[in-house]
Amino acid sequence: MTPAVVLLSGGLDSTTVLAIAKDQGFAPHALSFRYGQRHGCELDAAARVAAQLGVVEHVIADIDLRRFGGSALTADIAVPKGRSAEEMDSAIPVTYVPARNTVFLSFALAWAETLGASDIFIGVNALDYSGYPDCRPEYIAAYEQMANLATVAGVEGRQRLRIHTPLIDLTKARIIQRGLALGVDYALTSSCYDPDAHGRPCGGCDSCLLRAKGFAEAGVADPLLNRFENP
Repeated sequence: MTPAVVLLSGGLDSTTVLAIAKDQGFAPHALSFRYGQRHGCELDAAARVAAQLGVVEHVIADIDLRRFGGSALTADIAVPKGRSAEEMDSAIPVTYVPARNTVFLSFALAWAETLGASDIFIGVNALDYSGYPDCRPEYIAAYEQMANLATVAGVEGRQRLRIHTPLIDLTKARIIQRGLALGVDYALTSSCYDPDAHGRPCGGCDSCLLRAKGFAEAGVADPLLNRFENP
């Protein structure tokens, strides 16, 4: 099987992407990050997902973006709650972590080169999202072009890196439907920006609202909520 690096946060999107990579015949090497985020339950979710879907290896890399702050996820800044769709579209929110996807993709690129892999999967989405600039197709295209100039394997012609973004033009509902068709158990995932100590979602942050909208439009109940209602 062809190796691929899959960025796995433990959230709904990255879990779906992992399932897609496996369905396409790749041998997935999952990469998660302990980057100074305000909660660790997403890493617990990533470990659950990696174990349930089956990966060749799951690496959790330690970096400290909290040293720079600048985000409600890496500094003592309140997470916005109860925003309308119009508010989400109006400006980039404080939950944006500066250059996060660039940092994550750089780690993925380094691992891909050592694995001899030419494929990286990332769950960016340019529709049902919070306006992050590093989720746009033009960003991914530019990074892919740069990446092929940045490694020995690329320069020597041994690697032609491709960044796969299978969710980039899908609504959250379509993402959920795709995952369910592949057997994804979304009860294992964690999407909330501000969960409690047990991982229970707050229900009011942008990520929770977009997730709830997706499940409603897909016409299915969110099994994560059922897990907390029926522990």
